[in-house]
Amino acid sequence: MIKIVQVIAAQFVNYFYKVQEIAIAMEKKKITNIEVKRKNRNDVFRYICKNGMVSNPDISYALKMSLPTATQITKELIEEGLVEERGALESTGGRRAKALAVSEHVGSAVGLDITKNHISLVLTNPAGRILKYERIFLPYRAGEEYYREVNDRLETFLDESGCGRQEILGIGISFPGIIDLDNELVADSHVLGVKSLPFASVSKFFAYPCHFLNDANAGAYAEGIQSESMERFFYLSLSNTVGGAVYSGGRLEQGRNFRCGEAGHMTIVPDGEICYCGKRGCLDAYCSAKCLSDGKPEDFFERLERAEQEAVRLWNRYTTYLAIAVNNIHMVLDCDVVLGGYVGSCMGARIADIRRKVSERNTFAEDGCFVRSCRHKTGAAALGASLKIIERFLEQV
Repeated sequence: MIKIVQVIAAQFVNYFYKVQEIAIAMEKKKITNIEVKRKNRNDVFRYICKNGMVSNPDISYALKMSLPTATQITKELIEEGLVEERGALESTGGRRAKALAVSEHVGSAVGLDITKNHISLVLTNPAGRILKYERIFLPYRAGEEYYREVNDRLETFLDESGCGRQEILGIGISFPGIIDLDNELVADSHVLGVKSLPFASVSKFFAYPCHFLNDANAGAYAEGIQSESMERFFYLSLSNTVGGAVYSGGRLEQGRNFRCGEAGHMTIVPDGEICYCGKRGCLDAYCSAKCLSDGKPEDFFERLERAEQEAVRLWNRYTTYLAIAVNNIHMVLDCDVVLGGYVGSCMGARIADIRRKVSERNTFAEDGCFVRSCRHKTGAAALGASLKIIERFLEQV
C-alpha cells in the first residue's frame, strides 16, 4: 500500500513539473513572439524614416517579411499617427501602391553643442535630416545667466524654424568633458572649468527632455549611426581641443569611468609642451586646431594651398605628431581612424599627407587608407546629439 502511494506521489510530482515546464515554454514563446512583432514594427518604421516615400510591397521586399505582415504594421502606425498615406506611387504594372511616409507631426530633435566660445544648434527630423543649423558666438560662463541666455537663443532658433513646441522630442546636449551617465553629471570639463555639474542643474532651464553626451562621442555618433556599415572605428575630433571616441556595432563604447577614447590626453612627447589640463606632452598640445591657426581652419588650408612658408611648416609639424597618435590608436584597436572636428572636416585632399606619414610608421606596411575624413563637415557634435534623441525615440516605436 505504501509503495502504491509512493508511486502515485512520484507520478503526481512528475506531472506537476511537466505542467510547469509546458507553462514556462509557452510563456517564453509568447515573449519571443512579442519581441519579434516589436522588432518587425521597429524595422518597418525605421525603413520608412530612412527611405522617405515607400509602399507596403517595398517594405515587404526590403525587410523580407510577408506583405500581409507589412500591411498590418503600417496600418497600426497610421492609426497611431506615426505614418501617413500620401497618394499613390507610380505604377510598374497593375494597381498603383499607396505611398507611405513618416507623418510631418511625428516630431523633431534639437542638438545643442556647448564649447568654450560658441554654441551650435541643429534641428533634425526623424530621418536624421538637418532642418536648420546655426552657430552662435556665446562664450561659456558658469551660472544660471548663461543657461538662460542659451535657452533664449534656442527658443529664437525654434521660432525661426517654424517648428511647433509640442513637436520637440527632446534636446541632446553635447559638452567637452567627461560625462558620467551613472551619476548624471558633467564630471570634469577642463575647457569650461566645470566639475561635478549635475545634469539637472542644466536641464531645468529647458522646457524639453534633455540627454547629455560628450562632444567627441556626439561627433562619432553622427558619423556612425547613419552609416550602412556597422564596423568599429575610432573618431578623433581635432577642434580647439582634441577628443576621441570608439564607435562599434551601432553603439558608443564608454569605458569604466566614461573616459573611453580620451586621446587628447595621451602622451605624445614625454615632458613636452604643457597642455591646458596641466600635464605635459599631451596630444592636445600638439594637434588642436589652435596649433595651426587662431582663426578659421578654412583660412589656414587656403594659405597651405598657396604654399605659404609658415603654413607649410606648421602643417608638417602638425601632421608629424598626428601621425604618431593615429598609428598608435590603430595599433591598439586595429580599426579605421576617422578624423573629425574643425581640422578633420577641412583637410580634404590633405589627408594624403597624414596617410603617408602613418604608413611610414606602420609596422605592417599598410598604405594608411584606414585613415579617413569625417562625412559630417558642419556641426557634427550638435548633429550627433540630436540623432541620439531621434534614436531614443525610434527605440520606443
